[in-house]
Amino acid sequence: MNPASDLPRTEEQVLAEFRGSGALLEGHFKLSSGKHSGHYLQCARVLMNPARAARLAQAVVAGLPDEIVENVDVVVSPAMGGIIIGHEIGRVLDKDAIFLERPEGTFHLRRGFALEPGSRVLMVEDVVTTGLSSREAIAAIAREGGEVIAECALIDRSVGTVDLGVPFYPLAAFDFPTYDADSIPESLASVDITKPGSRKE
Repeated sequence: MNPASDLPRTEEQVLAEFRGSGALLEGHFKLSSGKHSGHYLQCARVLMNPARAARLAQAVVAGLPDEIVENVDVVVSPAMGGIIIGHEIGRVLDKDAIFLERPEGTFHLRRGFALEPGSRVLMVEDVVTTGLSSREAIAAIAREGGEVIAECALIDRSVGTVDLGVPFYPLAAFDFPTYDADSIPESLASVDITKPGSRKE
């Protein structure tokens, strides 16, 4: 395990991890939230190196309060984006890491995954923008018999404005502007749209 002094903790250090792996993209992107942006953080790329993924997971866990760390029973992530970072956070916490899927549009556990009644869950995401996917995943955990006691993420694109209904601990927050479809600036509207996320239209 890396010493705490070697972990990326500041926004600039985290952004350097994305830049260094070619994971900070520029263009015109339609995000999973439906909003548009000139920047996209491709977490799959920043996490493709196992050593970097482990280091980022350690940094996320280092930012969690002790009472959260001590009470987690299981780590759960929404597929697809949260799977890798969720697995790595599970490794740091020495807890099982499972994931939710929504092949028909609603999150639920598959592949034999199940929660013990009352399980205390740490929800793990890669990027949170509007929090829609997170809130849907948190609701799914309640249906599955668990309780989300907190959520953590690599990146908070809402810069602290999102309300998930549970304590939220992102590693870093970036203020890349996002726009609704009817308010895209001309400079962005003139660029062809790319939709890099995993959510279906």
